[in-house]
Amino acid sequence: MNEKMREEVALFRFGVISDLVCSRLEPGEMSTRIKEKSEQRWQIPHSCRSRVAESTIRRWATLYQNSGGQLTSLYPRPRSDRGRSRRVDEETVLSLVKLRKEMPGFPVAKLLEEMEKRKLTPPGMTISLSTAYRILKQEGLSGKKTGEQVDRRRYEAQYPNDIWQSDVMHGPKVEVGNQKRKCYLIGFLDDHSRLLPHAEFYLSEKLDSWLDAFRKALLTRGVPRKLYVDNGAAFRSRHLEKICASLGIALVHTPPYTPQGRGKIERWFRTVRSQFLPGFLGGSLTDINVALDLWIREEYHQRRHSSTAQAPLNRFGEHIELIRAAPRDLEDHFRKEVRRRVTRDRTVSINNRLFEAPTKFIGEQISLLYHEYKPERVEIRHKGRSHGLLVPLDLKINSEVRRDKPIQGKLPFQTMEDSHEL
Repeated sequence: MNEKMREEVALFRFGVISDLVCSRLEPGEMSTRIKEKSEQRWQIPHSCRSRVAESTIRRWATLYQNSGGQLTSLYPRPRSDRGRSRRVDEETVLSLVKLRKEMPGFPVAKLLEEMEKRKLTPPGMTISLSTAYRILKQEGLSGKKTGEQVDRRRYEAQYPNDIWQSDVMHGPKVEVGNQKRKCYLIGFLDDHSRLLPHAEFYLSEKLDSWLDAFRKALLTRGVPRKLYVDNGAAFRSRHLEKICASLGIALVHTPPYTPQGRGKIERWFRTVRSQFLPGFLGGSLTDINVALDLWIREEYHQRRHSSTAQAPLNRFGEHIELIRAAPRDLEDHFRKEVRRRVTRDRTVSINNRLFEAPTKFIGEQISLLYHEYKPERVEIRHKGRSHGLLVPLDLKINSEVRRDKPIQGKLPFQTMEDSHEL
C-alpha cells in the first residue's frame, strides 16, 4: 500500500470507531454498539471483506486512544511476507499474535482452535500449523517465556456445596432428524465431594442451555455458596448475576485463560472422554444423555475417587444437614427482567408481543418478569412491589369495551335516560 491508500484505510477505520472514542457512553453501551457494527456490512477500502470483527473494532479504538488521537495509529502496519504465507492477511496475523500474548502457555494447535471459535479467521481460511509457527517465530513468540512463576495452590472446599465448578465440554456429533449436529456437555461438580449435581449434553453452549442445566442442578442437589465459572461473555450476563444474587450464591469468574481455577471439572471432562465416550453406542441426543446419567449414577458416583479416597456420593452425604435446599419458587428466580415505560394507550411490548397494563401505570417505568417458555405470563413490579400479571392485548375485545371518560357535569357512563331522571 502507498501512503494515500493507507490513509484511506485509516479514515475508514476512524469512521467505524468515531462514536466510540468521541462520546461519553453509558456502561454496556460500547459493547452494544460494537456488536451492532460487527453485524453491519461495510465497503472496506482495498479489501474484499465486508465485515469487521468485534475484536478488531476494539483494537482500533484502543490503538487510537493510546496514541492520543493520532490518525496514523490506524494506518495498516507495513507487513513483510518473508517467512510468512501470503494467504494470511494482516489482521489475521495480528489476531494470532495478540491471542498468543493473551495465552502464552497454550499449544499452537489450541490457539488456532480458539481463533476459529472466536471467528478471528476469515470464512474459508485455514491456517496450517507450520504457517502459525512461522508467524509466531518471526514475532519472537514461538517459545515459552520463563518469567516470574504464578503462585498456584491446590485447594478443596471444606463441606459439600461450599463450591461448585462449572464448564462446557465439546462433545461428539449426534443425530438430529436427518442431520448430524455437534453437542456440548454442560457439567457442575461439587468441589468437596467431586459429585456431579447435574451434567447433560445440549445442542448449544449458549447461556439458555447452561441455565437449564443450572436449574436442574439446584433442584437435584441444593444451592451452593460459591459458583466458579469461566470468564466468557455468557457468564458475565446481568441475568446470571441477578439469579445468583437472588439465591445467595457468590458468582466467581476465573481469570481469562487460566483453566487451573476449574481444574476439577476439567479433570472430570477428561474422565468422560476416556471412560464414557468410547463405550457410547447410541446416536441421538436422548441416547447420549440417558447413557451419561446411568454412567454417573451407577459408576462414577459409586466408585472410590483417587483424590478423596471416598465415593463422591458417600462423601457428599456425610454433611447432608448443611445442604441448602432450593427454594420452592426457584423458577421465579430464573425469570428474565426488562424495564418498559407504559404508553398512553396502556400498552407495553416484549419481544414484539403487546400487553395491557393498568391505567395507573401510564407514563411510568415498570419492571416486567417473564419466562421465555411462558411469554404470555408477565408479572408487573413497580417500586419493589408486585402488581399482578399483564393482560395480552386483544384488539377485538378492546373495540367492544366502553372507555371510562368523565365529562363535565355528567357521571361516567351516564346515559340520556339517566340525565332526565336527575
